[in-house]
Amino acid sequence: MPDSTPQRTLRIAMNGVTGRMGYRQHLVRSILPIRDGGGLLLPDGTRVQVEPILVGRNAAKLAELAEQHGIAEWSTDAAAVIADPSIDIYFDAQVTSRRAESLAAAMKAGKHVFTEKPTAETLTEAVELATVAADAGVTAGVVHDKLYLPGLVKLRRLVEEGFFGRILSLRGEFGYWVFEGDGQPAQRPSWNYRAEDGGGIVVDMFCHWNYVLEALLGKVGAVTAKAATHIPTRWDEQGEPYPATADDAAYGIFEMENGVIAQINSSWAVRVYRDELVEFQIDGTHGSAVAGLRTCVAQHRSHTPKPVWNPDLPVTEPFRDQWLEVPANADLDNGFKLQWEEFLTDVVRGRPHRYGMLSAARGVQLAELGLRSSAEGRRMEIPEVTL
Repeated sequence: MPDSTPQRTLRIAMNGVTGRMGYRQHLVRSILPIRDGGGLLLPDGTRVQVEPILVGRNAAKLAELAEQHGIAEWSTDAAAVIADPSIDIYFDAQVTSRRAESLAAAMKAGKHVFTEKPTAETLTEAVELATVAADAGVTAGVVHDKLYLPGLVKLRRLVEEGFFGRILSLRGEFGYWVFEGDGQPAQRPSWNYRAEDGGGIVVDMFCHWNYVLEALLGKVGAVTAKAATHIPTRWDEQGEPYPATADDAAYGIFEMENGVIAQINSSWAVRVYRDELVEFQIDGTHGSAVAGLRTCVAQHRSHTPKPVWNPDLPVTEPFRDQWLEVPANADLDNGFKLQWEEFLTDVVRGRPHRYGMLSAARGVQLAELGLRSSAEGRRMEIPEVTL
């Protein structure tokens, strides 16, 4: 008996899939599992299939990936792909300096867009993209992957359930040691450490911290930051030394509009002594919780010990053992794939994605003001971003 399930296929141009994030998270762990799993089944019974078209500058690499993953089409001509009327969605994971122009062209051509962040190098460009999206009437989504991670899902649930009482503060630690590239290959591409190519940890991570803070605590009202380039010389993919012109560490204090204080350290020049590469701790009058990428532990005030400061005696309190694991209560899929599925659903339904271009613009704004704070040595208030 023939399948009567309503079907729809979305053709997705994926630009930047030869890079680390574009390939691993978006192609291999998101789009291909949706394709190979028979598509995305919507609540009304519609099945949405995806058809990736690989786009980039390295023809040999694109051909290799297409052959490896059974993808029929690839192209080094991004402009032609964007102009192709059969393309439904344009996805961008290029380096930041090339992103804004491509996104604007795709939206003006009537394509829905899904993109990595930051969406642009300046707030002006980022707001212009939000304006183009609104004028074009397309569905525009920006990757907010950390909100879909199991640890952050659990942490946000505690916030929404009022576990913390009155929230006082958030403390975040992110980073790891990225090898310089001389003795061992670096784990990140060399452009990340060149400001002229859009690199730098403030530009890279403050856009993440903006949406994480918005989701957990509310809007950021002011920022005080110090950016640093701790490793001044690194070695590129060809083994050649180059000056690191972008910051590789940032130390930020974020004042929320509701009075909560957040402090987040970000560094590619730190060795890890914590359970995960990123951890967030929220403290409140009724309880505290610590979340990483996957795990989350909490301590209610009724179970809070009463430490006494005494430097003359060894510590006997088993502090880590006094926290309880927060259960997931559900099987949580890859965060990138989950957001792709939400975005594809919004495209089919013809509605805005909840994390759009204006949200991305606020992230660019926070990075821009964070760099200004560092350069000028002062606290920066954050004005409202509007079209």
